[in-house]
Amino acid sequence: MEHEARSARQLWVEDTKGRQRMPDPVRNAAVRAVMITSVTLVQAVVAFYCTIAGAWLAFPMTISTVASTVVATWSVLDVWITRQVWRQRNGVVSEPSSTARRPLRERHGESRPDAAPLSEAA
Repeated sequence: MEHEARSARQLWVEDTKGRQRMPDPVRNAAVRAVMITSVTLVQAVVAFYCTIAGAWLAFPMTISTVASTVVATWSVLDVWITRQVWRQRNGVVSEPSSTARRPLRERHGESRPDAAPLSEAA
């Protein structure tokens, strides 16, 4: 009986209020940045171990790690730039913000008939 109650409950429950999926160009740039960064970290570890062991591969690995660090930095910046470009091209809604107010005359109806313009009142 207890076993049936346990199996009736789901192990995984979908959360419907999750974050929206990233746009395809941004996701591609993010995947590329993660791959490049992970390769750079592996290179750094190999360069460190080669340096400790005194292997001949230490110097070339250190040089390639420095170059990969520059490429990894650019790839992370590429994610940010791609995200901003996508937002500018596709994500901007051309509506006033919720804090923007309508002019006072529109809120209270047309101007009062007994109020004269300032040029005539003087």
